Amino acid sequence: MAEQTIHDVVMIGAGPAALTAAIYTTREEIETVLYEKAIVGGLAATTDWIDNYPGYAQGVAGLQLADELREQAERFGAKIEFGTVEKIERSGGTIKLLVDGGEVLARSVLIATGSDHRKLGVPGEEEYFAKGVHYCATCDGAFYKEKRLIVVGGGNSGVQEALFLTRFATHIDLLVRSELRASEVLLRKLEEAKDKITVHTNVLVDEIVAENDIVVGAKIRNKHTDEQSMVHADGVFIFIGLIPNTWFLADSDIALDDQGFIKANTDLETSMPGVFVAGDVREGATMQIAAAVGDGATAALKMRQYLESKE
Repeated sequence: MAEQTIHDVVMIGAGPAALTAAIYTTREEIETVLYEKAIVGGLAATTDWIDNYPGYAQGVAGLQLADELREQAERFGAKIEFGTVEKIERSGGTIKLLVDGGEVLARSVLIATGSDHRKLGVPGEEEYFAKGVHYCATCDGAFYKEKRLIVVGGGNSGVQEALFLTRFATHIDLLVRSELRASEVLLRKLEEAKDKITVHTNVLVDEIVAENDIVVGAKIRNKHTDEQSMVHADGVFIFIGLIPNTWFLADSDIALDDQGFIKANTDLETSMPGVFVAGDVREGATMQIAAAVGDGATAALKMRQYLESKE
């Protein structure tokens, strides 16, 4: 029976944090494999336009940035596999991962699973996901040419994606739970687009409404008066924040905070020796791509030191 391979480094996720870490580890000839369950580049790859990433004076498309990071990591020898990590535990001197039901062993691990879109949790949201309810304007906006849309969310993401969707939609109703919280730059752009975007503040979404399995709008309620009304639209895009992708750590020895983010020391090492964390899934992360990239570089250097200490 052949001896099972023990990888030097296994990275869970293939977003900007992990891809950056992989560039650093593979350049130093540390054998590295990444497991990604969805899309290489993570949420960055589904972002239409990134204006605040250093080095791109005119901004960069999220998919372009993700592709360039992937190509750079693969050029140095990083191996990217598609698979879902379901469990992680220490087994003697190695770390054992369950990937799509199979066992994978590693000397060190980087968790860089990022975050996922927060859900409203209202009737109709789950039932009509991808059939009128969406969380990615870049992915699905083009389906709504000459249509009316609802965008839920008053932060940077909500406003930015609403602005992007004006390329397709005839009109957008932007539903905001309290007040707009976007940056001044985005608020100025929103004002310039007021002929196509109507902002509704202090409203709650009670239900996403469909007729004959076709989304026709949303029932909303004024947060202060409880007055209900109906906003008609052909689709609903939701951007109300992010939650960490740490479900697979529920039964592990890796410490999480109250919100499910991974705790780490100053070396970005978790409570499980040899397991490090980087990016949006880390407690205290700023949810910025540039910060995730910095995390990835730091984690890679600390993982190299950890591996050298075990030789």
